[in-house]
Amino acid sequence: MTGEVACANPNYGTTASGSSFYAAMRILPQEQREAMFQIYSFCRQVDDIADSDGPREQRLAALQQWREDIDALYQGHPPARLRDYVASVKQFGFEREDFLAIVDGMEMDVPQDIRAPDLATLDLYCDRVASAVGRLSVKVFGLPREDGILLAHHLGRALQLTNILRDIDEDAAIGRLYLPKEGLVQAGISSTDPLVVAADPAVPKVCTPLVDRARNHFAQADQIMARNSRRAVRAPRIMSKYYGSILALLVARGFANPRTSVRLNKAARIAILLRYGFF
Repeated sequence: MTGEVACANPNYGTTASGSSFYAAMRILPQEQREAMFQIYSFCRQVDDIADSDGPREQRLAALQQWREDIDALYQGHPPARLRDYVASVKQFGFEREDFLAIVDGMEMDVPQDIRAPDLATLDLYCDRVASAVGRLSVKVFGLPREDGILLAHHLGRALQLTNILRDIDEDAAIGRLYLPKEGLVQAGISSTDPLVVAADPAVPKVCTPLVDRARNHFAQADQIMARNSRRAVRAPRIMSKYYGSILALLVARGFANPRTSVRLNKAARIAILLRYGFF
């Protein structure tokens, strides 16, 4: 899965220490913060299975074990690795289907690497690996149900499309290509080989519609956050502004080869955190 790299953490197994996620979640009250790190830890662990270089059959079996463990959690006899989740599930009303959707999303990369999915499949992938995470998260933030689901829909897709646009070369190096088939055809690219596509001079034509799509999702998310309490949307707003800035840097750099890596500098990250987290 294309996304941020996590660092080890003795308290949660995994964290996003040093990332936008970590910064955004640190401003939350303790119970909310712990619940969010549980969500993150779960995502990180299943993502690590999908991204490992182990045999595909073993990875599929490991993901299936996570499904069984989630079922056990909701049946009242959680396995050891999910025992700490019991209180959060009860307090915040996490839905079993969202955890399972995340596993399903990670699994989309396992039977075979994703290569040039059609737009419907790409949208399903974004829903499972990003918006499903959002549907869990908005319960922690305390948003009203309808707006929470809408925010998860739009912000999750905005973040994941930005990841895809940022990680074209990184994904190609491991045999994956998330750019949509329709965009490749329209740009006159016939190959679906990730390395061949990444080197094609027509890649910017494929990326432009995805940039527009991501911007639209960011705008929709902003509208939802604007009509909710500032306290409830502090963390998602930080994530939105961070990734929106990344998208702007990608557009300014362009998508033609050679594509230099894009990263928001520390001063810009701190400015976003101070503006939207504290002021």
